[in-house]
Amino acid sequence: MKHLFILMLSLFSINFCLAQAVTGTVTDSDGQPMVGVNVIEKNTTNGVVTDFEGRYKIAVSGSAILVFSYVGSTSREVAVNNRTVIDIRLGESVGLEEVVVVGSRSPKRTAMDTAVAIDVIDVSEVTTQVGKVEINELLQYAAPSFNANKQSGSDGSDHIDPASLRGMGPDQTLVLINGKRRHQSSLVNLFGTRGRGNTGTDLNAIPASAIKRIEILRDGASAQYGSDAIAGVINIVLKDVVNEVSGSVNYGVYSTHADVNTSAFREDNYGVWNTKGFRLDTKKDGNAIGKDKNFDGGSVKVTANYGVKVGEKGGFANFTTEYLSKKHTLRPTFDFRKGFGESAIDGFNFFGNFAVPVSEKTEIYAFGGRNYRDTDAYAFTRNDGERVVESIYPNGYTPRITSIITDNSIVAGMRTETSDGWKIDISNTYGINNFHYYIKGTLNASLEDASPTDFDAGGHSLSQNIINFDFSKYYENVLSGMNLAFGAEYRTENFIIFAGEAGSYGTFTESGILITDPATQVQAEDDDGNPRPGGSQGFPGYAPANEVNRSRSNVALYADAEFDLSEKFLLSAAARFENFSDFGSTINGKLAARLKATDHINIRGSISSGFRAPSLAQIYYNLRFTNFIGGRASDQLLSPNNSPVTKSFGIGPLAEEKAFNAALGFTASFGEFTATVDGYHINVKDRIVLTGTFASSDIPGVDSAQFFANGVDTKTTGLDVILSWKTPIGAESTFGATFLGNFNDMKIDKVLNGNLNEQTFFGERDKAFLLASAPGSKLSLSLNYNRGWFDAGMTLTRFSEIKLLDWQAEEDSADYGGFEQKMIAATDAYGAKMVTDLNLGFKLSNNLKLNIGSNNLFNIYPDQQDDWTEGGGYWDAVQMGFGGAYYYAKLNFRF
Repeated sequence: MKHLFILMLSLFSINFCLAQAVTGTVTDSDGQPMVGVNVIEKNTTNGVVTDFEGRYKIAVSGSAILVFSYVGSTSREVAVNNRTVIDIRLGESVGLEEVVVVGSRSPKRTAMDTAVAIDVIDVSEVTTQVGKVEINELLQYAAPSFNANKQSGSDGSDHIDPASLRGMGPDQTLVLINGKRRHQSSLVNLFGTRGRGNTGTDLNAIPASAIKRIEILRDGASAQYGSDAIAGVINIVLKDVVNEVSGSVNYGVYSTHADVNTSAFREDNYGVWNTKGFRLDTKKDGNAIGKDKNFDGGSVKVTANYGVKVGEKGGFANFTTEYLSKKHTLRPTFDFRKGFGESAIDGFNFFGNFAVPVSEKTEIYAFGGRNYRDTDAYAFTRNDGERVVESIYPNGYTPRITSIITDNSIVAGMRTETSDGWKIDISNTYGINNFHYYIKGTLNASLEDASPTDFDAGGHSLSQNIINFDFSKYYENVLSGMNLAFGAEYRTENFIIFAGEAGSYGTFTESGILITDPATQVQAEDDDGNPRPGGSQGFPGYAPANEVNRSRSNVALYADAEFDLSEKFLLSAAARFENFSDFGSTINGKLAARLKATDHINIRGSISSGFRAPSLAQIYYNLRFTNFIGGRASDQLLSPNNSPVTKSFGIGPLAEEKAFNAALGFTASFGEFTATVDGYHINVKDRIVLTGTFASSDIPGVDSAQFFANGVDTKTTGLDVILSWKTPIGAESTFGATFLGNFNDMKIDKVLNGNLNEQTFFGERDKAFLLASAPGSKLSLSLNYNRGWFDAGMTLTRFSEIKLLDWQAEEDSADYGGFEQKMIAATDAYGAKMVTDLNLGFKLSNNLKLNIGSNNLFNIYPDQQDDWTEGGGYWDAVQMGFGGAYYYAKLNFRF
C-alpha cells in the first residue's frame, strides 16, 4: 500500500509539473463576451466555464486540445501547442445537427429570448454534482414546478413514479426526445397516488447518462405539439459527443432511523413494524422479524457513454448503457402493512443516438433504446382469516407485487435543406411499453393447500407509431426576421391487456376445479365457513374476461409562425387540427409575444387553447382487485368506460379534456445576475378522473365499483421564479447561487356528477388527492462553489404543507358526531418541511472526479400520521418522500 501511495503521488506530481495555465476570452460572432461557455480539455474531466466577461483560465499540458462548446453555437477544438493565451470566437450553429429549443421552431431563438417560459438543464453537469440516480429525482430539484415522488402500496405506481408539471396530471405533460413524441406507459395510476386515474410517460426509462440537456417548456403547447401538452413539454436532447468515454460508478444507502412515536400503538406491538427489534425479514414469508439495520435501500448505478465519428462530415454514433440495482427500503408501519417502503429495482438501459450527413445539406438520423426493469414491491399483509392458508403461511404473509417492465423505442428520419432555404424533416417514431406482473410470496386461498405461492398475473402494453412531416424556413430579410413552419402527423396507438395464468385470477371449488358457473359450483371455504376468495393475493391476475386489444389513429395538421416585427417586438402564432378515430376532431390555437423593454429586460406572455385526448387505457382498462380500507379488505371492480355496467351507473363515454392557458412574465439579465418570473393561469374542463366507489351488490363477487369519467373542472393559478447569480472569486474560483420557486393554487371549479351523489362520485377524499398533486409551493436555494480541484454545492428545498383525507373519510359519520367532525378526524396534515442536500466534489486527476454527499442530510421526514393512511404506514406519498437521509459516493470518469 505504501508503494502504491508513492506511485500515485509521483503520477500526480508529474501531471502538475507538465501542466501550464492557459487563459483567454471567448466572444460571439459580434465580438461580445460569452458567459458560461464550457472549456474542457479533450478526453478528460478537466474543465472550466467562462466568467461574465467571457474569460477563462485552465491548467493543461502544452500538447492538450481544448474543446469550446455552448448551446446554440458550433463547438470548436483548438490545440494548445504550448501557448498560454488563446482567444476564441464562437459562431452560431447553422448546420443540420442543430436541435431547436422546444417551444420555438425558429433557429434564432434562445431560452431567454422566447415568448414563453423555458428551462434548459445541462444534465451532464447536474449528474456529476448531485446524488440523484433517476431522471424524476433530478428534475424534482432542478425545475421549479416539476413534482414526482415514490409511492408505496399503490400496485403498479410503486414501480413507475407518477410525475407532474405545474400541478397538472402526469398525462397533461408531453415528453419529447430530440423533438419527437415519446410513448406513454401502459400503466394507469389507480390508488392514492399523484396522478390518480392518469397515465403518463415513464421518464425513468431514459438513462440520465445518455442526456445532453433537458428543455422544459412551462406553457400550454397543444397548438404546437398536440395532445397531452396542457401543462407544457419536456424535451430530452441526447448526447452527440464523439471520441470520448465517460461514465460513473455510484453507490448510496438510506438511513433507517425514522423519528416516530409508537407509544399510541405499542399494545400487541401493533404499530412498531420496521422499528428497532421489529424489522421485517425480507428473505422469509414476509411476516417474520429479521435483523435490525442502520441502512437499507442500497443502490448501485454504473453508467458508460461512448461516441465515435461516422465519416468525415460530422457524423456520429453515441451509445449509452446504464445498470441500476436498488434494494427495498422499509419504514415504520402497522401489522396490516409490514412491507411499507420503496420498491426494489434491478434495471438495465441501453440508448443510442446516430446521425450521418449523406450530402452537404442532407443527413439521416436514428435514435432509441431499450429499458428493462425487474421491480419488487410489498403489498398489504394478510395476517389471518379466509385469505390465509395456515399450512402454507402459519403466521400470515405479505405478498410481493413484482413486475418486468420493458420500454423499447426507435426513431429514424431524414433532414434536408432545399436550395431556397426550406428545412424538411421526415421521420417515423415507434415505441412500446410492456408491463408484466408476477406476484410472489402469495397464494390463491380458494386452492387451499394446493395453491402455488407465485403467479404470472398477466399485464398490459401500449404501443405507438408516428409518421411526421415537418417543414420550416427562416426569412432573415422579412421584417426583422420571420420563421414559418408547418407539418403533418399520423399516429396510431394500440392498448393490450393480456391474461395471466388461471390461478392468478380464478376462484376454485373444494376439489380444485376452476369455477366457471357460480350458480352450480361452490367455492372453497375456511374452517369457519367463510368463502375463500380467489385470485392471487396482493394483486389479482388479469382474466380472459379482462383482455383488451384496442387501437385508434389520429391525423394532425399544424402551422406556426414567428415574426420579429422589430428588433424589440416578437409575435408568434400557432394552430393545430387533430382528428381522432374514436372521438372526433379538435382545433387549437396559440398567440405569444415578447417585448424587449430594455437591453436587459424582456416582457413575455401567451394565451392558448389546449386539449388532451382520453388515453386508450382510461377507456378500456378494467380489473377486479382487493383494496384495503383502514386495514380491512374490500373486493372492487374497475369497470371499463365502454361497459354496460358503467353506462348503467350513468357514466357517459369519455371525451377530450379542454384547456385554456394564459401566461405573463419577464426575463432580466444584469451582468452576473439573471431572472425569469412567469405567472400562469390554466383552466381545464372535463378533466378525466377515477371516481369514488359505488356500492355494487348486484355484481357477483365484488363490494363496489368505480369508473373513469370526465369528472371535474379545475382552475390553476401560479407563479414560477428563477433567480441566478454567478461571479468569479479571484482568478481561480467561482461562486453561484440559484433560487427556484413555484407558487401554485388549484381549485376544483365544478364536480360533473350529473344525477349521481357527489360524495360518492368524487367526494372530499378524492378531491384532496387531486389538490395534493398541486402543492402550494416549492422553494429551492442552491449555493455552489468551485475552485480548481474542489467544488461544493448545497441545496435547501422547502416543500409546502399538504393535506390529505385518510380512510376515516369512508367511515360512518355518526361514529364521529357528524360529517364535519369526521372530515376533521380524517385530515392528515403534512406541514411544510425543509430538506438539505450537500455535495462535495474532488478532482482526483484530469480523468477522475469523486463526489460524496447526502440527499436529505438531516434525515427529515413528513409529519407522523396514524394507521388510517392510504399506504398503511406513518406517512402518505407526499412530495418530499418518506425515505429519509440518503448518503452516497460517486466516481466520475472521462477519457
